This record gives sequence, structure tokens and C-alpha cells, in this order.
Amino acid sequence: MKTTHNLLEGTVSTRRPPHTSENGRGGEEFADESKTRKHMSIAIRITNYLTRTGYLWPILVSAFVVVIIYSLVSRSLDFVPASSSSGISRLFFPVDAVESDFGALGVPWYILRLLVQLIASAEIIRQCCKSKHGKTVEWTPKDLLLGLEEFVSIYETRPIKNNMYGMGFDHSFGLWFITRWMKPDLMIESGAFKGHSTWVLRQAMPDTPILSITPRHPEKYLKKGPAYVDGNCTYFAGKDFVDFGSMDWERVLGKHGIQDPTRVLVFFDDHQNELKRLKQAVKAGFKHLVFEDNYDTGTGDHYSLRQICDQPYIRGGGHSCFRDSDEARIRYRRRKFWEKAVDTDELCGPGEAWWGVRGYMRDDFNHSNKAITYDEHFQNSRFVESVLDVYWEVPPVAGPSLTHQTRYEPARAPSPIVKDGRFALFQRLGLTRFEPSVFNGYTQMVYVQVSELET
Repeated sequence: MKTTHNLLEGTVSTRRPPHTSENGRGGEEFADESKTRKHMSIAIRITNYLTRTGYLWPILVSAFVVVIIYSLVSRSLDFVPASSSSGISRLFFPVDAVESDFGALGVPWYILRLLVQLIASAEIIRQCCKSKHGKTVEWTPKDLLLGLEEFVSIYETRPIKNNMYGMGFDHSFGLWFITRWMKPDLMIESGAFKGHSTWVLRQAMPDTPILSITPRHPEKYLKKGPAYVDGNCTYFAGKDFVDFGSMDWERVLGKHGIQDPTRVLVFFDDHQNELKRLKQAVKAGFKHLVFEDNYDTGTGDHYSLRQICDQPYIRGGGHSCFRDSDEARIRYRRRKFWEKAVDTDELCGPGEAWWGVRGYMRDDFNHSNKAITYDEHFQNSRFVESVLDVYWEVPPVAGPSLTHQTRYEPARAPSPIVKDGRFALFQRLGLTRFEPSVFNGYTQMVYVQVSELET
């Protein structure tokens, strides 16, 4: 495999003039001789013919596309975007950094998606979970960008500036954007911590009531520092706490004047098994759900939708525990760059169990840790797909070279809203005003629409 030094050296060498001869004229003498040469080479004759007939550019473009595709499928190169270059130029920088090795890690290559965009003028967005009817969200990348421009100034007014162990900028924007777009009649959150997510919901819907289900009331945190308590929120906290799955939702919704549970948005940030929460939500008739910590395979303290839908029958899904495989090599290298990247030893448990976290289905902040077989894991994915109408992972707001984040693994995330290299846009949006730490909390937050199991 070529190193960066060798590649750059080769690039430079192609631009050098011929070696200077003993009389010091070198390239100039060579050029003069070539002008007086009587017999043109076959290559020059062919080029001249193609230029006259108009076939030269189509052939060059076709050749360029072939080179790109060949480079993408070549396992000997690891492509990474250069932070100051355009999308196409990313093909030529095999440096271990941002968005390389997508295919082997379970999501498609970023550059392949970009190439499809250029050729077909359509964006292919890879999602782990398959919806029943192939539906997707209504909003577009342009909507996200416009929303981001508005949200920056809102986020600057947050009452909890240092929300350690809570949501950062990426997920705060995602929750705000989804909520404002959906305009629900009621908002429910399971897990509030110090109240930051409650504040985000309130910024999206200033007059809509909120139900907050959390073991400890956010006001308890006010004794030690900033917290947020909302005046138009009903708290099921402290001695009034009732778990989401034990709530009498018909009675609670009726008390708040809600006749249609599909007009409710439910936000989960409680670190519980998401399969369990999904079943509870479907049973209660809820349709619009957001899971804050949608942990990737091999990470996290609870079983997530992303883990459940990581299956071999999904393009790029499933993983190899063979320690001499390409995937193992890639994982080992990328583990050095990204804190949440996992190598093969971390990914695979006894019996080469890679699903969930080393073959375990975690729950309740990892206080519960149950081993499951692959057959059980597979059946879980079949259930999820049977009730899933829409699955959409919130993208990072900007590429790692812009945010300087080092935590989440870019190869296991959707393409960012502001791509690497677009520093002018990043700066114009006002994102340079934030500390890099606010971009380090990304865990593939997901919005899903669900419906009852079809019979």
C-alpha cells in the first residue's frame, strides 16, 4: 500500500522538468528539439484525431470515472477527505483520518455516495434499519441547513453551558429541528437529567405542554449548579416517578386533552433497552419517537435500534471476528483516532459474538447485561422492521476537521450537514463560536415513525 509520502512524492515528480543536462539547458533544449521533430508519435496522432472529431472529452470523462470506481473498490487504499479540499479531491489523500473505510465498517463509502450524486443528481443516504414501505422523512438537507442557521443563536442562550454527560450541540439541534417540524400537541421525555432536553423542547414549541418522566427532579441539581425547570411541564419525578412502561397512558393523555396519541412526540434519553421502549410505545399507540443514544454495535450501555438492525442481510451489516481480516486491520488503525471506535478484540465476545455488545443485550445503564444468541438478535431485527415506517439518523452538524471532535467514529455516522472543507460556511453559521467539546456527544440520535404490527 502506498504511503502518503510516496503518493505526494509521485505527484511532485510528475510536475518536475527533465533533468538538467551538462550544458545547463535541460528541459528547454528538449522542448526545442520536440518542436522540430518530423514524425509524430501514434499517441499524438490519436489525440489530434479525437480532438478534431469531438470524442476526446467524453473518453477522458469516462476514463476518469473508471479510475474513481476502481480506486473505491481497491482494498489497498484508504480514502480520507482533505479538510481544505473539495469532495472529488478527497479521493487522492490516503491519510488515516476522517471518513475512510466505510464499506468494511458497515456503511457505504462516502465518496461512492458523492459519485452517485454527481452522476444521478440524487443522494443515497444509508440507514441501518429498513422501513416497511421504504418511506423517509419529509425534510431535506437544505431544510437542515436553514434550521441550523437559526438554531445557533438559540443554543447560545442555553441555561446549562457545560452539559457534561448530557446532550451536546448535535443532538440538541436534532431534537429541536424534529420537534419544530412535527409540531406535536404534546411532548413526552423519558429521562431529563438537569433539564437541558426540556429546555430544547421548549425552544421548539413555546406553548406546548411537556410531560417529563425522570427519577430525580431537575430542581435537585440547582443546588450544585445550573439546571432548567419548566413552568408548563408535568414532572413524574422523585416520589411521583412512574416508569414509561408502567404509565397508564390512556388516563394521562386524557387528562391533558390528547385524544390521538399519534399527535405526541416521545423523546427517550433514559438509557433503557430500546427494543423494550419501542414495544411499549407501539402498545400505547405512539407514532413519533426519538432515541437520543442510538449506540453503535459494540458500544453503549443499552441495546439500541442501530445495534438491532446491524444484520448481515443489510448492505454493509454484520461483522467479522477474524483477526487477520480487512475489517480487523481497519478497525485497529481507526481505533487510534476515534475514542468510540472499537477494534476487533473489543467488538467480539466469546464464540465470535459481535452483535449488541460482544453478544450481550444491555439495559438500564448496563445494570442489566443479558447474553443473547444471534438467532434472538435476528428475530429482534425482524420485529423492529415489522413496525418501522421511517428510520432517520440525525447527522453530525459538521465534519470532524471543522469541529475538532475526536470521540465518535465518522465512518459509522451519516454524512455531516456541513461537510469537511467548508470552513467558510461553518464560520458563517457561527459554529466557530463554540468550544469543540460541545460537538463530542454524538451517538447517532435517531427519529423513527412506527405503527402497529401488520397482520
